[in-house]
Amino acid sequence: MKRRMVLALAPLVLAGCGYNRIQQYDENAQQAKQQISVQLQRRADLVPNLVNTVKGYAQHEDAVFTQVAQARGALTGAIQGGDPTQMAAANAQLTGALGRLIAVAEAYPQLKADQSFLRLQDELAGTENRIATARNDYNQAVQAYNTYIRTMPQAITAKVTGAKARTYYEAAPGSETAPTVDFGTKPAPAGTTAPATPRAP
Repeated sequence: MKRRMVLALAPLVLAGCGYNRIQQYDENAQQAKQQISVQLQRRADLVPNLVNTVKGYAQHEDAVFTQVAQARGALTGAIQGGDPTQMAAANAQLTGALGRLIAVAEAYPQLKADQSFLRLQDELAGTENRIATARNDYNQAVQAYNTYIRTMPQAITAKVTGAKARTYYEAAPGSETAPTVDFGTKPAPAGTTAPATPRAP
């Protein structure tokens, strides 16, 4: 009889101490983090096509190609690891490497006008926007979860069940936007030399 009463009251006790809500907030944060991983992986998947396009015009930029490959590998590994801090750092590293790769285009007017190159840049920029949105959604979900498990009486439940605060996704300054190069001058006609593109100070 007592056992039946305990079993009957268990859901009410768990609900009253915030257990169910903790699980809900935690699941929301996990799903939001998964969206970051999806968009970061999409970015990583675009990189080989961009590199191959640049290689078609700038075959002697081996150092830049190597840096991009290493940064892409680091991002892929961080995604698999699932740690938000490592993912943010690896994404920032890839942003720097891509910036150097895209800067190579300034020396190759035909590359700057290549439709595949321009399309890939647009896709990278769109992906970075989606990463920024996913990051904001995740950080909001983490804030709701972390705040909840630190508030009484659910803080007691969190301690008993081992629920721990989640880590925010903190992007490095400037890494939330795709690297861009000012292509303000029109590409020169075939067989002519294009004027140098002015660089931003």
